[in-house]
Amino acid sequence: MIVENACLILQILQMSDRETREEVPMNVMIHQQAEREAELMQANHEELVERIGRALREDGTVQLLQGLHLSRCSLPLKPVHSVLEPSVCVIAQGSKEVLLGDSRYRYDPSQYLLATVELPRVSQVLEASKERPYLSLRLELAPTLVSSVLVEAGHSSPPGHADVRAIAVSPLDGNLLDAFVRLVRLLDRLLDSPAEAPVLLPLITREIIYRLLMGEQGGRLRHLALQGGYTPYIARAVGRLRQDFDQPLHIEELARELGMSVSGFHHHFKAVTAMSPLQFQKRLRLQEARRLMLGEDLDAASAAYRVGYHDASHFNREYKNLFGVPPMRDVQRLREAALESAGR
Repeated sequence: MIVENACLILQILQMSDRETREEVPMNVMIHQQAEREAELMQANHEELVERIGRALREDGTVQLLQGLHLSRCSLPLKPVHSVLEPSVCVIAQGSKEVLLGDSRYRYDPSQYLLATVELPRVSQVLEASKERPYLSLRLELAPTLVSSVLVEAGHSSPPGHADVRAIAVSPLDGNLLDAFVRLVRLLDRLLDSPAEAPVLLPLITREIIYRLLMGEQGGRLRHLALQGGYTPYIARAVGRLRQDFDQPLHIEELARELGMSVSGFHHHFKAVTAMSPLQFQKRLRLQEARRLMLGEDLDAASAAYRVGYHDASHFNREYKNLFGVPPMRDVQRLREAALESAGR
């Protein structure tokens, strides 16, 4: 009798437990799953901060693995002019703003920035301090590698209405963040197991590309690799302009080489780069002139001539419009800022 009662009690408990499990509301389960995912993302964000901070203890930018650039900054910066190659950029701590033409893209640790064409851009670190320095990483995206992953994923054509603008910002999801964390973990293995990084880096990079292709900006990234649409033609035009930036710009000739009308070329070039071809060339010329004055100690007239200007006053006006001050004053300001930073 005691055994029968014990079995009955056990059966009732089992039934009660089963009924309890079955009656857990779906919204509670979804909430619990969301909490677990949020905790995991928080842990991954903290690990990203810790690992980048440990790998880069001084302000600056380094490339410790092929195609992987880490940056650190201990104070907000003034706008920086540079050329950005096809890359995905992730911020571990702080925030940044990128200006492309008249468009502004601000992002922070909850987002990533994707660039699919080499572009002259202006970037500015907005949030940074010695206690909480700006920390970020940038992973270069080779078009051939994107094409390879695209083929393996079984995609042969881009979506019909994909945005072709070469830069955009999107939310950083858990899977993509996890892949970036595994990427920076390789930095700790460089000394202990130097043979690991060359093997694992391409694998994790391919995963990141795959997740980008499957994500919100997949259509934009496909334009980097596919011959469909106009983006590959504009990319060729960008390459020509970067190579021959100091030469006179012949729009009609360039459009004809691409098999496009002049008006069509202008339209599609601006759709991708947010600039006209002439504005694009001007940015490249002025950025190179700035580099020559800083790095090779050229005077303004010599730098202007080297980058294709034949009128010094015209060069001075355009330089001031872009950088805010005349050439030599700008160079002096940059050198003083560099000396001040080195003396800290």
